[in-house]
Amino acid sequence: MSLARIALKNSSEKFSLRPLRRSALPSDTVKLARFLIGKVVVHDLPTGRLSGRIVETEAYPPGDPAGHHFRGPTPRIRSMYLAPGHAYIFFNYGAHFMLNVVSEPPGIAAAILIRALEPLDGTELMQRHRKTTRLLDLTRGPGRLAAAFQIDRRHDGLDLCAPGPLWLGEMSQPTGQIGKTVRIGITRAADQLLRFYERGNPFVSGPQRLLLPHATRKKAALS
Repeated sequence: MSLARIALKNSSEKFSLRPLRRSALPSDTVKLARFLIGKVVVHDLPTGRLSGRIVETEAYPPGDPAGHHFRGPTPRIRSMYLAPGHAYIFFNYGAHFMLNVVSEPPGIAAAILIRALEPLDGTELMQRHRKTTRLLDLTRGPGRLAAAFQIDRRHDGLDLCAPGPLWLGEMSQPTGQIGKTVRIGITRAADQLLRFYERGNPFVSGPQRLLLPHATRKKAALS
């Protein structure tokens, strides 16, 4: 049995899922990006529930030159100025929607990109939405997970800590060791270790070489 199937089988066992309260969210973008590893994204559709454990995030804190908010407010990013726990959805390169969680007090723009999920509920629906039966291709990467979960601009600005179809939850399943590394697909502040992931989880996206321990990568770069 492949690692993906083992991970999916373990995740699909009965678990207790409860809404994530805003008061539980750390009031710092980087701390929240780490905190969200192991939490759950839930989308309740008329056709059934979709849910997945967050296994990879990227932090885009205030003043980050790689962030959409770096040059100040625009109508496109107004959701980034809402209270922590709201959704900021953007359309990347005219091809993929991407789910972000707003992370700073109201009026301060910052967000966390949800890069990868480990599927829990609704795998068959995700396969239908993604038009593939390959488990690792369902929610590994921000564009894929948004397509699998049917997330788009209609969900921009939704409160993910309030009752509604799209929400954040937490569960009793323990989280594995959390690693950190550089973010993917950016040119500014590209050396910052602002990407967090659950070590050993097959649903984490991106090149494997970026998942080496930071000390190992630094030593290799200097050799």
